[in-house]
Amino acid sequence: MSTATDRTITIPFRGQSSRRSRRATGHTLVIIGLSVWTIFTLAPIAWILLMSFKTPDQIVSNPPLFFFAPTLENYIEVFSGPEFLTPFVNSLIVTGGALLVTLVIGLPTAYALARFTFKGRENIGFGILSLRFAPELLVILPLYLIFQQTGLANSYLGLILAYQIVTLPMLVWMLRSFIEDLPGELEEAVAVDGGSRWTAFRHVMFRLIAPGLGASLMLSFIWAWNNYTLPLVLSGRETQVITTGLQQYVGYQAIEWGPMAAATIISILPGVLFAIFSLRWIVGGLTAGTVKG
Repeated sequence: MSTATDRTITIPFRGQSSRRSRRATGHTLVIIGLSVWTIFTLAPIAWILLMSFKTPDQIVSNPPLFFFAPTLENYIEVFSGPEFLTPFVNSLIVTGGALLVTLVIGLPTAYALARFTFKGRENIGFGILSLRFAPELLVILPLYLIFQQTGLANSYLGLILAYQIVTLPMLVWMLRSFIEDLPGELEEAVAVDGGSRWTAFRHVMFRLIAPGLGASLMLSFIWAWNNYTLPLVLSGRETQVITTGLQQYVGYQAIEWGPMAAATIISILPGVLFAIFSLRWIVGGLTAGTVKG
């Protein structure tokens, strides 16, 4: 007794195959475009990295040298004197202090703007956001005059307060949107169990807004670390930060390209490390509310 096996052969429509072909072509073009853009944006950093390992003669050689014997003399010179170390430490102090003040002020401000209804709420929120809209060159002169009269000029505290113009609006508005997207029933459930609003925020809300907090802190750190206008006017020789400290390698007679390139590469590392740490924190925040079964 023989059993016949029916075989069904599916022939794809010509329209489906052409759609898939167009989709694959589109993905390929997107990948090529992103690759070209990545190379374009990273090329200056790669060139500075090569300069940091070159001798002065190799840096100014024509045509440029892509294969050479690397040297660490530029990095040794950078770490051997206060020209770089002092501004680098000042940047760590000012940026860290600015983020701490931003977190202390911005976190409750964002929560209040998102959860409470009161007169002038939107005006306060827009006022905070307008600090980011205002050009720094527009506010730097009156800010300098105020700092001169209050004794905040050429001080860490003055720079930390001035950096709030850069960091506070970003954190407040990003966290406000994150908190507004969370249902209010979460806090009501904690209140039913006898918990306070602070308990609900600490044990429930904070874990859920951790991705937004990490992203906002990462952007705030990068903007504060790379800020140039505020420390250029408000800082002095003792409180000079890294963005203005790199100018010390530009002299009247010559430019020390090698040490300046090495100092630039070192100054990029804190932002990269902070971004990596923030990304890990963001992933941890996304998975903090999962339930194991």
